[in-house]
Amino acid sequence: MTRCLQLLMSHMASFPVLRCAIVSKQHFLSTLSTKVVDLRSDTLTTPTPKMREAMKNAAVGDDVYGEDPTVNRLEEMAASILGKEAAVLVPTCTMANTAAILVHCDGRFNEIICGDQSHIHVYEVAAIAQFGGVQSRLVTNEPDGTMNIQKIMEKIRPRNDEHQPWTRAICLENTHNRCGGKVISLDYMRQMRELSFENNLVLHLDGARLFNAATALKVPPADITQYCDSVSIAFSKDLCCPLGSVVAGSNDFIAMARRARKALGGGMRQAGVIAAPMIVALEEMVGRLEEDHRKARTIAQAVDAMGDNPVCKVTMSGVHSNIFLLELDGVITPEEFSKRMTEVTEHEQKSLGQVCTALMFPFSSRTVRLVTHNDITDHDVDLVCKKLQYVIEEMAAPAES
Repeated sequence: MTRCLQLLMSHMASFPVLRCAIVSKQHFLSTLSTKVVDLRSDTLTTPTPKMREAMKNAAVGDDVYGEDPTVNRLEEMAASILGKEAAVLVPTCTMANTAAILVHCDGRFNEIICGDQSHIHVYEVAAIAQFGGVQSRLVTNEPDGTMNIQKIMEKIRPRNDEHQPWTRAICLENTHNRCGGKVISLDYMRQMRELSFENNLVLHLDGARLFNAATALKVPPADITQYCDSVSIAFSKDLCCPLGSVVAGSNDFIAMARRARKALGGGMRQAGVIAAPMIVALEEMVGRLEEDHRKARTIAQAVDAMGDNPVCKVTMSGVHSNIFLLELDGVITPEEFSKRMTEVTEHEQKSLGQVCTALMFPFSSRTVRLVTHNDITDHDVDLVCKKLQYVIEEMAAPAES
């Protein structure tokens, strides 16, 4: 392979197109002979064979008429697991959150309180403002994903001031993505329930990864959702489904959420092909989430074992679920670190033997996000751990010399 590559590169000057196609020997070796481990997101999971089979054989009907038996079964299962009266299938969790807030903030002049790092505020293209005329009032997220309760209280609008919008809802997120997969405690959920009740507000939970939170807390999901009026769940992340979410709440709430879903373009017909793998996820994938948490901890521990170094660190107490953040101290940027993790040098190949390229997500100006999921094997974890330690040592060497 190496001799052939040398001959090929020696003639590249005569072939400009070829010279553009093969950027470097390093890149060539990386792409042809190296395992790629993708840790960018758990949205990258692919459906399991049983999910594909379920989609193929799903009994279907017109869901808009309420006649799809597979969708009906999914909604009943989800409502039961979440401890709510009813649930409705929607294509995405963004639509689930948007529909929920549109129902809670029915009418004009309304506002919600949410975290400044919340998915609803950061990643949902102002959907609640665009489609519902609902304003967000932000409270700074603490590193653990919570919001300071006193600061929330200070953001609740007075009901009798005609110059201000009405505060209608508080929105939480569990697990919290941008805070590094943090799990919100049951005690905090209880305090927020009390706060919302005392101020005549509703509490909505963006539970895109709620099953990860329940796994980490070692409780049934309903132990978490008992404190909220509505909850959204995504099945296209660590549950491996190709798409699909649900929103759950009271019967009256879900009746209105169906209207909101229709208005947002989420009314579907033979949607059993979507619901079928979601049922498989509830039956089989929820119980294995601890494996992904364990794999994330293993990778984090490999970084932690490097001790005090000038490249990066991980706060082990903050590794709660299948997501965690590498914290870079500024010597190396997240983009530089992530790029190096996609490369394989000759020295690395000789030193480590079997190597990999690891795809990671530069998450902020000082962090890189890693996410484990069903498609990451224990062997992948071993390769990533060795590569991380090699790259950290390599990048630390110039700074220490």
